[in-house]
Amino acid sequence: MTESQPTSAEPETFYEAIGGRATIELIVDVFYQGVAQDEVLKAMYPEDDLGPAAERLTLFFEQYWGGPNTYSQLRGHPRLRMRHAPYAVTEDGRDRWLKHFREGLDAARLEPEHDAQFWAYAQHAANFMINSPG
Repeated sequence: MTESQPTSAEPETFYEAIGGRATIELIVDVFYQGVAQDEVLKAMYPEDDLGPAAERLTLFFEQYWGGPNTYSQLRGHPRLRMRHAPYAVTEDGRDRWLKHFREGLDAARLEPEHDAQFWAYAQHAANFMINSPG
């Protein structure tokens, strides 16, 4: 008879399951490569260098998916709609955002269930951000 190992370890977070920061950075980097070439979305970024925006999005996703809470330490509550209020986010903008985000997810090659969960969040968030009819 053998003794079983205790199962006291906490379950793996989504953040850990997808590969942590490296995976999120890949998704965000591919996403911002698309944004940089998209005249509609690029106009929503006052900075010529998209690096700071990419870092903020990386930190947000890290925290959202169970990683470090650095985003809140540096920026407080996400307040996503408020932070995007100065920009007219239309259905076209949402569709463009989702197109580039899908490219990022595709580049990451997540397990199907993780991809579906991340994509569902992205779709929900993108729809939530619409603040202008067109």
